[in-house]
Order: sequence, then C-alpha cells, then structure tokens
Amino acid sequence: MIKQYPPPKMSKSTLLIVDDEPLNLAVLARLLNPHYRVLGARSGASALELVQHTRPDLILLDVMMPGMDGHAVLRRLQADVHARTIPVIFVTALGSEDDEEHGLALGAVDYITKPVKPAVVLARVRTHLELKSARDRLRDHNADLERELAQRMRETLLTQDLTLSMVAGLAETRDNDTGNHILRTRLYVEALARQLQDDPAFAPELDEGALRCIVKAAPLHDIGKIGIPDHILLKPGRLTPDEFETMKTHARLGGEAITHAILQVLPQYRSVSGDGADTPEVLRFLEIGRVIATHHHERWDGSGYPDGLAGTAIPLPARLMALADVFDALTMRRVYKRAWSTAEATSHILGESGRHFDPAIVTAFEQVQHKFAAIAVQLADD
Repeated sequence: MIKQYPPPKMSKSTLLIVDDEPLNLAVLARLLNPHYRVLGARSGASALELVQHTRPDLILLDVMMPGMDGHAVLRRLQADVHARTIPVIFVTALGSEDDEEHGLALGAVDYITKPVKPAVVLARVRTHLELKSARDRLRDHNADLERELAQRMRETLLTQDLTLSMVAGLAETRDNDTGNHILRTRLYVEALARQLQDDPAFAPELDEGALRCIVKAAPLHDIGKIGIPDHILLKPGRLTPDEFETMKTHARLGGEAITHAILQVLPQYRSVSGDGADTPEVLRFLEIGRVIATHHHERWDGSGYPDGLAGTAIPLPARLMALADVFDALTMRRVYKRAWSTAEATSHILGESGRHFDPAIVTAFEQVQHKFAAIAVQLADD
C-alpha cells in the first residue's frame, strides 16, 4: 500500500511521465495524480510531440526505451529553445555511478533508480518544481526590470534630446540669421556618416552607436556662440578682423563648456558604476560633442582654428561637421551675401577637397549631394 504524503505546495503543476512499460507509468501516475496534473507517454517520439503542445513543468524520463532512448530525448529537449528549461529527472533501472554521472552530464536535474521509493520521488519532484518556480519568478522579475530599464532609457534619451535641442537652440536664437541651421547640418552630417559606413577606412569609427552619438551631438557645434558678445554675434554685416578673432573663440568656448559638463557627469557615474565600467553613451555623446564644437573650423591643410590641426589629426566628427557647416552657410542667405545655389555650393566643396575638407569626405559628399539639395529645399529658412 502506498503511503499518503502531504500535498506539495506546488499543486496543479503539470508532470510528464515517459516510460515504455505501462506498469511503470501506472505506478508513478498513481503516486503523483493526487498532487499534480499528470500526462503520460510510452515513447520518446510521442513525448517530444506532447511537449510541443503542452509545456509540462517537469518530466520524469525513463532511459531504456525502444527506438529513441531517454538520453536521445533529453538531447532533443536541450536543443529546443522553448523546452530546454523544463527540468528532467531520469527514472531508470540503470543504477551505476557511471550511468548517473552520464545522465546528469547530459542535463538532467536529478536521477532516480528503479524500483522507486515513493517518498524519494515526491520529495525530489517537489524540490525541482519549487526550484523551477523560483527560476521562473526570477526570469519574470528580470524581464520586468529589463522592460522598466528600457523604458527609463527611452525617457532618459528623450530628455537628453530635448535638453540638447533647448541648449543648442539657445545658441541659435542669439544669431538672427541661422534659422533651421541646426536641423539642416544635423541631417547633412548623418547623410555623410552613413555614406562612409561602408568604407573600410571609416567603418571602425562609424559603428551604429558612434554614428548615433555623432548625429545627436552635431547640434552642439555652435554652442560656444552663447559666449560671444551680442554686438559681434548680431552684427548686420561683415565682421572686422578684430571682431572675427573674437567670433573664432566660440569654438574653444564651446569645447570648454562641454568639457566642464563631462567633468561634472563623470565622477557621479563612476561613484555608482565603478572605475572599470564601460563608458556610457551620454559621456560618449558629450565627448563627440566636445570635439565637434572645438574643431569643426579646423581645415584639412592645417590652416583652420583653434588649434591648426591638419589631416586625420582632426577628429572625424569635426571633419564631417566642417563640410556640413560650410555647405549650409553657402546655401543660406545672410544680410551680407546672397544664397548660393546648391550647384554653386557643390562646386565650391569639390574645389576645396584636400585644402579645407577631407578628400574622402568630399567623395562621400559627391555620392549624397542630391540628399543635401533635398534637405536644403525642405528646411529652407522662411
């Protein structure tokens, strides 16, 4: 007579018993039916089919079966991304240590030898169901945390974008003639960067994360204009040489302002993440913004400002912005100049290859000049 045991807490869990011997199936089903929903299969193939339609919470699996043995069944379960998390207990007459070690090495969570002891079966089934329940709760909790983190990241990125737009817009509103300059140059930079992504010489610097940061940071290029006196920034005409020298300081002012922001953010990040943590995207974005703001007026031949950098010593994001900024300045009307046609501006850009601009970026510009022309029309100043 089978002794009665207190019902396990994990009631109504579904168990699958797999054994080619009807008597063995009956013994285990009689023992487990009072506490669980029990399914049975008399072959490995039928067990695998049943698993596809009804996901059991635990499988009790015989080893020695005709056709597909228990080891083969477990291998198939382990190969199934949806079934591999179902705990499997081998219930078999193979009782040597080598047999048990082999079964556990295949991925079984436990090993019970026949003839079974009811107390052992109930205790181990209950234990592994509780472990599975804990793992499932942990998995669901982690999934909830990941969803919450993703939502907070989206909100953080949106906040960054809004803050960036407001700060960059503040600099732009102080210059009466710039209009949609920030929007256009951002799109110009993106068109150039995406064109260069397929170039092996640029691909390492233009992975999707870097490109995203470059495009996001592009509006910061003139942030330093906040520090330029109004009588120079808003002058309705050409600047004198001295005024132009003052205007040129906006590049260094912008870089210094972003450097200050980095120095404020970095200690806070390290205090919660540790010195060895990966650089977060916000710091990567700020560093790219710093090099764009500081160096977008450098020239390929070294005659630019503020540092007179030349060639590839000029950071790539700044080289991209240099071309985008000049194209926009040429094609938009100012109080002291007419707006050049896109054809005239294109001709000028091509002529400055190797002098003002990186030749490779000019080549990319040739490939996307139609996109530049479309952006200039769609976002033209009123």
